[in-house]
Amino acid sequence: QVQLVESGGGLVQAGGSLRLSCAASGSIFRISYMRWYRQAPGKERELVAGISSAGSTNYADSVKGRFTISRDNAKNTVALQMNNLKSEDTAVYYCNAIGVLMTMREYDYWGQGTQVTVSS
Repeated sequence: QVQLVESGGGLVQAGGSLRLSCAASGSIFRISYMRWYRQAPGKERELVAGISSAGSTNYADSVKGRFTISRDNAKNTVALQMNNLKSEDTAVYYCNAIGVLMTMREYDYWGQGTQVTVSS
C-alpha cells in the first residue's frame, strides 16, 4: 500500500504564491510518475503538472510559466510551486503517484486533496 499526504493549500490573493507538497510512504519500490491534478466545483478533474523519476516535466497550458513541479526521489516527495495565482486556479488539488510496490505490483494512488482558494 501507498499513502500520499498533501499539504500547503490555503487562501491567497490573486497574484500571490503557494507551495503544495506531497509525501509518499508505504511499500514503495519505485515511483515512476508523480502528478498534480485539480478539480474545481462543477468541473472535471484535470492534470496540472507531472514529473517522471528522471525529472522530465509536463504542464497544462493554463499554468505554464507560473507553476513549477519538482520532486525529491530520495524522500519520495513532490512539490508544486504556484506563482501569480489567478482566481481560476481555485480548486482542490490532488497528488497522484504511479509506480511499483515492493511486491512488484504496479500501483496508482491518490492523495486526499488540498483546497486552494484564490481571491480576486
